[in-house]
Amino acid sequence: MIRLLRSKIVWALSLMVLVLLFGVVGYKFISDFTWIEALYMTIITVTTVGFAEVRPLDADAKIFTVFLIVTSVFIFGFALSVITEYLLGRNSLQILKKKKVRKRIESLSNHVVVCGYGRNGMQAAEKLKAYKKPFVVIERDKEIIERHEDEALFVEGDANEDEILLEAGIERAQYLISAVPDDAANLFIVLTARQLNKNLFIISRASQVTTQTKLQLAGADKVIMPDKIGGDYMASLVVMPDLVTFINKLSVEGEHTTNLEEVEIEDFTSQMDCHSIRDLDLRQKTGCTIIGYIDPEGNYIINPEADLELQPKGKVIVLGRPEQIRKLNQMFQIG
Repeated sequence: MIRLLRSKIVWALSLMVLVLLFGVVGYKFISDFTWIEALYMTIITVTTVGFAEVRPLDADAKIFTVFLIVTSVFIFGFALSVITEYLLGRNSLQILKKKKVRKRIESLSNHVVVCGYGRNGMQAAEKLKAYKKPFVVIERDKEIIERHEDEALFVEGDANEDEILLEAGIERAQYLISAVPDDAANLFIVLTARQLNKNLFIISRASQVTTQTKLQLAGADKVIMPDKIGGDYMASLVVMPDLVTFINKLSVEGEHTTNLEEVEIEDFTSQMDCHSIRDLDLRQKTGCTIIGYIDPEGNYIINPEADLELQPKGKVIVLGRPEQIRKLNQMFQIG
């Protein structure tokens, strides 16, 4: 609809330009006006402002003027109606879009709220989308929202304001990622979000080392410093390039490329009787290998023994080729 109205506007504007050119050329050759006089006569005629004529008109010029007035009235009226329809239609469409987005956000629970859609926020959104994890983006820049409105559910506004966070469903959310470039803004976002949802898991970006502790005191569960990670990565490419390349191959980015999977023990125990890693026997059943275990207290065990006792609230980290991971997910109905 909007595209059709835009084409109509282009057509209407083209007709208006043609009327002006027609009037200027007509007065130039019918009444022998100069180009400036012809332009002046055309403007006062099509706009019907009633200023005095440059000089008295003869019969031919008067007939031409009548024709020009009638033609311009219809064309300018058509242009005005098209532009008005476009503005009203665009406004109505935006209202409908916002209502639709609001309803979709209201239906979400245990989702992720991403604050800021810059480089880090966009990368986070792409990762969440690859894992089909529902998320809402809070962004204050209207141009960014209009450019990427088909990529995510957006809420326009400042993420450190209570009403904006509530509109994004912060009370029902499970995670919050604060990826705003300014550390002070991230600090306010973390403080506000923690007040609105005590159980929220908050991940915040930080640019300065001194801000890291402040963000944790404000309520952030994890603080990420992109610049530090980038520096460590570049140094690792110098010190152990082959190992870094191998780790890069362990993709965790999508349904058909995943090599690593995090699985809760409850996903297994609900379908089979298992008390240890040996009981799971994932290597024989799916080809996947358990390379890590996370106990309910959050302690990490690398390369756990086969007789390690599993606890219901624990998790295992599984390594495998994409087809093996898919077999694991299908066999145990994970995800």
